Amino acid sequence: MIEKFIEIHISLIKEARKLTFRRYLYNNIDWNNRLIGIIGARGVGKTTLLLQYCIEYFDNPEDGLYLSADNINIASKGLYNLAEEFFNFGGKVLLIDEVQKYPNWQQELKNLYDSFPSKKVIFSGSSSINILKGKSDLSRRVIFYKLKGLSFREFLLLHTGKSFEKLKMEEILTNHVKIAGDISNEIPILRYYNEYLKFGYYPFFKEGINTFYGKLDNVVDKIFYEDIPLLFNVKPDSIYNLKKLFYLVATSQPFTPNISRLSSQLGISKEYIYIYIDELEKAGLFNLLYSNTTGFNLLRKPQKIYLENVNLFTLIEKEKGFGVEKGSTRETFFLNQVSEVVRLFFPDKTDFMDNTGRYFEVGGKGKTDKVKNIESTSKNHFTICDDINIGFKNKIPLWVFGFLY
Repeated sequence: MIEKFIEIHISLIKEARKLTFRRYLYNNIDWNNRLIGIIGARGVGKTTLLLQYCIEYFDNPEDGLYLSADNINIASKGLYNLAEEFFNFGGKVLLIDEVQKYPNWQQELKNLYDSFPSKKVIFSGSSSINILKGKSDLSRRVIFYKLKGLSFREFLLLHTGKSFEKLKMEEILTNHVKIAGDISNEIPILRYYNEYLKFGYYPFFKEGINTFYGKLDNVVDKIFYEDIPLLFNVKPDSIYNLKKLFYLVATSQPFTPNISRLSSQLGISKEYIYIYIDELEKAGLFNLLYSNTTGFNLLRKPQKIYLENVNLFTLIEKEKGFGVEKGSTRETFFLNQVSEVVRLFFPDKTDFMDNTGRYFEVGGKGKTDKVKNIESTSKNHFTICDDINIGFKNKIPLWVFGFLY
């Protein structure tokens, strides 16, 4: 049985060797841990990351073996039994992709961890909603890492071959003029930024721009029809309501939720509106922005609902013929990129506030550098502007925040 997986492994490794680009998360992972979980939305590069780990650390698949949990042979033999056979024959590390597609994966991973203290398991899952459901069962054993889609910085490296250093938030806020000047002197930055907005978030853009949106549409469909049903015993009309909610929010960006109105429009209870919004966030389709108050997120209404990334706008535009508001893409880009390094909240009188008390107003190049009714200082208030190469003082180009990871 193992030889079948070795054959698949060798074929996949051969293709993966052609890719020299590594995602930002690769060097952030402590690969010494015995049980590692890599979670994230579909299409962001988790499979490639696992294969690159194999390439770096193992010349022989008998030592480190990749397999996908949706392989029919795993279902017939059993994940634990297969891993036991591999480890008993001297295997050191088992890498399991799409683990959420295997029933009872939480218990079997726990059993493997307890039964083979000298061995290692690294797993990934396309459906973050189902991975997180099992997190509590494995919390004392597993170290979880979340992989986002490409940052603007990573897109530039993959698209142009130009390598730029990852920046810290404080570097951008205090030294953005020099940073933006250096980068914009090397490449036509706004041209590439606009390309990123259209197709730069998912690594599979490298397989062809003409097929990009078909693949992205397939990713979204699989989230609705494969990932979400793995967590809930949903009926077809529930999936329909989820999709209806998604498109309703997507065509009203940024969306300020009125739960009562949504309940009436969709014909479902308020309770399920909250559940659906939360699960669409965990599935990688929504970003939720809350007020900076105490309490449980599930019990609080988000102040705004954004699409998770900017590429989803163009997909909606192509499917629905819906014109995208530039202001929506600006705020979505900022939230998506910045939330990787700081936590953002919804303030009363500007667009965003972070967990350190800094305010951010996002707009076009003509945006004024001071927000009305905000008691601002040079240290805590910033105007983030689109369509400019270089800023001045507290006026910062929006694209620079794409270099945070």
